[in-house]
Amino acid sequence: MFQRNYGNSGSSGGSGGNRRSFSSGPREMHDVTCSECGKQTQVPFKPDGSRPVYCSECYQKHRPARSPGRY
Repeated sequence: MFQRNYGNSGSSGGSGGNRRSFSSGPREMHDVTCSECGKQTQVPFKPDGSRPVYCSECYQKHRPARSPGRY
């Protein structure tokens, strides 16, 4: 009735289960100007203009802090 696969299915064990990598080829990158410093950069999504877009350096400054008790 059910087929079980005990081979290496890409999971690393534990409770991760069916995590899969989305490697469908190269991402489509979009040219943008950083909202803070004005530097030209590329992002893997198409900005819609409703939120600021930052280069990698400025993004590190604006990135939300992680909660230490989360994991």
